Amino acid sequence: MNVEHLPSSLQTIPYLLFLSSSALRISKSPYGKMWRDLKDVPLHSRSGGLKTIYYRPLTQVILLGLVCFMGPGLFNALTGLGAAGQVDSATSANANATLYATFTISAFFSGPICNLLGPKVTLFLGSIGYTIYIAAFLIIKLHPNADSFVIASGAILGICAGLLWTAQGTLMLAYPTEGQKGRFIGIFWVIYNMGGIVGAAVSFATNFNSEANSVGKGTYVTFLILSFTGVLIPLLMIDPRKITRSDGTRLTIPQTRPDWKTEIKNLALTIKNDPLILMLLPMFWASNWFYTWQFNDFNGALFNIRTRSLNNLIYWLSQIVWSYFIGWLLDRDTVRRRARAFIGWGILFAMLWATYIWGYFYQREYTRESIPPEASKMDLNDGSYVGRALLYALCAILGATWQITVYWIIGTMSNDLNKLACFTGLYKSIQSAGAAVVWRADAIKVPYQNIFLSTWILSVVGLAFALPMINWRVVDQTDENTASKGNPRTANLSKVDSTLRD
Repeated sequence: MNVEHLPSSLQTIPYLLFLSSSALRISKSPYGKMWRDLKDVPLHSRSGGLKTIYYRPLTQVILLGLVCFMGPGLFNALTGLGAAGQVDSATSANANATLYATFTISAFFSGPICNLLGPKVTLFLGSIGYTIYIAAFLIIKLHPNADSFVIASGAILGICAGLLWTAQGTLMLAYPTEGQKGRFIGIFWVIYNMGGIVGAAVSFATNFNSEANSVGKGTYVTFLILSFTGVLIPLLMIDPRKITRSDGTRLTIPQTRPDWKTEIKNLALTIKNDPLILMLLPMFWASNWFYTWQFNDFNGALFNIRTRSLNNLIYWLSQIVWSYFIGWLLDRDTVRRRARAFIGWGILFAMLWATYIWGYFYQREYTRESIPPEASKMDLNDGSYVGRALLYALCAILGATWQITVYWIIGTMSNDLNKLACFTGLYKSIQSAGAAVVWRADAIKVPYQNIFLSTWILSVVGLAFALPMINWRVVDQTDENTASKGNPRTANLSKVDSTLRD
């Protein structure tokens, strides 16, 4: 089918059909077996039929993944283009710096907000910001002087993202049993990253014949429609209080709704009662730092728009394939959980050094001055392209491993819904603070080499602090009877002394 004669908004249809047929083939492959193996049985006291399937934790995690597919996934696709698909990266970098600055504050308090409003409502409110942000880039495409609106949309998204990611982390870690957490995180990561793949495919299809350095309006319109669809999905999800895990246990949910003062106090006490979480802060800080170099200072700096779009597609495909593998590895019940934690750390350590040693040889070849935004950029047909594309795929694999491992470590610390809300809120807050700093550094044109080296050093420091924490804190089985230690409200309800160790 010759897509060149179709309107730009319809040219993506053959590519989406191709992706659908690929998904069907995958479902019949060993990867498809993952979904069949994870059916939550026995279902205990629930009725049969479609309602049974809909009330399964796995089904709810899939819906959760679809929310993030349509929101953060498309945001990733947009950001992964470099400069959010624009020629000059300054506006998108300033918008991201503002986004992550407000995200830092929002995420820190979103744990108590999630506990008060409930994860479902919190997820709905959080998803709205992504639609506003994508709309802002369509507006600046139509009105080039609308920079201030884009930056304001970044501030709004930062508030919403803090809510969404805290609700997401809370639900994703609360639904599975002890032995399912790695796989559930992997499944979520696959669906979530499909947003990046679809977004990248749309961008690649609509800009394939373009030699410009920015995307067309049709790309933003398609992203906007998809993101609005994602806002509606949380309304279809089931109240977590009605969900039973596959082993028959219920989610640990408090029976009272305290005031804001009590919730803020609980946040502080959660950290006080489980202080080893603080040793993960350097790892949290580094977890979004590396995206600035990858997206803006490598992909955005070196390649033209169609090649940036192809790189984006390669990036998110690599994350999907690797997400399943690392989730499967972290949940191998034939290996003790403590041993799996050290194996995961070791894989991260090896991949980190391989990625940055390789990246250094490319980074030293260019600067901001040698390739200004208006310069002719590298194309996918150039002979030197393949090696850089492979490095970008390795960056994607490193990013997926880092994020999934962080979530998995947090998941080993508790099964309590409210304690997990506090932990994930803290994680997203520190992560966003780091991102705000590095995106602002990129906006004021800090040399590429400096951003690259800071990424390398911070990643090494993060792993160095995580290793003793894993040794002291990760155990083979989380004690359900002490899971409420970090949440005094739950502890009081269950009559558990606050001095017990989780």
